Amino acid sequence: MPVDQAAVEKFIVKPGTRVRLKNFDPAWCGSGAYRRLGREILKAKAEAILRENQARLAEAQSKLWAADAHSVLVILQAMDAAGKDGVVKHVMSGMNPQGCSVTSFKQPSTEELDHNFLWRIWKNVPSRGQIMVFNRSHYEDVLITRVHPELLQKAPLPGRKIDREFWNHRYEDINNFEQHLARSGTLILKFFLHISKGEQKRRFLERIDNPEKNWKFSASDVTERQYWDDYMDAYEQAITATSTKWAPWYVIPADHKFVARAAVADILRSSIEKLDLQWPKPSREQLAGLADAKAALTRQPR
Repeated sequence: MPVDQAAVEKFIVKPGTRVRLKNFDPAWCGSGAYRRLGREILKAKAEAILRENQARLAEAQSKLWAADAHSVLVILQAMDAAGKDGVVKHVMSGMNPQGCSVTSFKQPSTEELDHNFLWRIWKNVPSRGQIMVFNRSHYEDVLITRVHPELLQKAPLPGRKIDREFWNHRYEDINNFEQHLARSGTLILKFFLHISKGEQKRRFLERIDNPEKNWKFSASDVTERQYWDDYMDAYEQAITATSTKWAPWYVIPADHKFVARAAVADILRSSIEKLDLQWPKPSREQLAGLADAKAALTRQPR
């Protein structure tokens, strides 16, 4: 199948690894013999994997909620048109909406700019039993602001030079923040959906040519493409500095949407299952109460 344990190991960025995105193939769609199969066969196999993981994720979510010991934070980062919304829609579709939320971080408000860059993130971390998906995240503050440092003038930091030390301190703040969450029982999974520049162009043109997708396109999307190499450099540095054992990064090939969705679902499902969650066991007092309740219900005529 297109996604297996060997593939997962291929996607993960081990702590201390110097990331070079050119070494990750955004068009990857399977290893070995799978590369010789046709697109439609690969797509069908990936969709079957997705459906299987959706069912198992639903059960894993129920245990997560019942155990009330852990939470899950999924972070999605990508260039425009890489498929973040599609991953959310397809991977999370089988979950109970009472226990799964999505937060999209847009341009910071005036109030948010008057606080430290993690303030708005803290307000949205998941509580125990919950799964939270960040569609973009605190990493915007070491990505878009690194490519466009002039944005930092909206939230001036007195006496601070925007130099290498400044960014290293931000990476340190992020690592400390995520480690604190992990120590508090939060499973953190970070996905960079790796799309090629050529595939992004194709998807942009599709959005322009298809009236039903015009709303997805913004003229600024074309402008930002001029900074493609700068963004790749910013992502490489951020992923290198912040892929840790408590909050690993996965570089997910995203030129084929069906591969990206199957890969994220497989990693999310397997990671939650590794928490070895168990259904809560009732105490003696609770078992006695259940027995009394059953007896009382049995005596009732209907």
